[in-house]
Amino acid sequence: MKESSIASCYMSPSPGTEQFIPDHCFMYLVSGSMLVYDGHKEYQIDSGDYGIGRRNHLAKYIKQPEDKPFKKIFILFGQDFLKNFKDLYGFTAEETKAAGAIIPLAKDKLVKNFMDSIIPYFNEDGIMEEQFLDVKRTELLLVLLKVNPELANVFFDFASPEKINLEEFMNRNYTFNVSIERFAYLTGRSLSAFKRDFEKIFHATPRQWLVQKRLEEAYYLIDKKGKKPSEIYLDLGFENFSHFSFAFKKMFGHPPTHLAGKPKSSR
Repeated sequence: MKESSIASCYMSPSPGTEQFIPDHCFMYLVSGSMLVYDGHKEYQIDSGDYGIGRRNHLAKYIKQPEDKPFKKIFILFGQDFLKNFKDLYGFTAEETKAAGAIIPLAKDKLVKNFMDSIIPYFNEDGIMEEQFLDVKRTELLLVLLKVNPELANVFFDFASPEKINLEEFMNRNYTFNVSIERFAYLTGRSLSAFKRDFEKIFHATPRQWLVQKRLEEAYYLIDKKGKKPSEIYLDLGFENFSHFSFAFKKMFGHPPTHLAGKPKSSR
């Protein structure tokens, strides 16, 4: 099936709110700055920086600061595209695995020159026209692999996630707003196996545990760190403020705004 040009290559004035990276992607920050968090660490990305987001990983994007001009170029490398590229150019992947969702890349003149040259190919909506899409993605991938040959081990690893330590993964990634099915997939399990292993470890269903864990973190951030409820609910995985406030009140007996208005605990 042919990939959509809208999904595969675009220039955008917003950082996006992706929680799950379904395919390898290249991102170049034209202007502004942002923070990216992948469950392990936080990356500061400034104008002119670029890197790779690895497929089957989680990441959050936060523009810094909110009121400054911001523009990024995002280019997706789908699995079908990469398999065809690998067969055409004869690249191979070794067994070595890169860690983490984000791979920052050192600045190089070849990459910078390519990114400068690609901007005229975007239309007024920030989308690359269909007839140029695969040509430009192929050109970029050749440039990236010439400058960073080790990326072949990332781009041409087509394996699904392996079974990993569920307890460690969930305690690190519970704030990501993704489905239970996605959590199961990322830990290398079927949905039924994930639920079974989860309840053995945490003695609760995944949904019960996620809500409680997020609310306990919210209480700590408001009570101890002086955060405003409206500042943290999205970062903790809640889809909207009303849902967050309702769940918080149900668990603690009062809305988060009530806690925010009280003197901070010194305990």
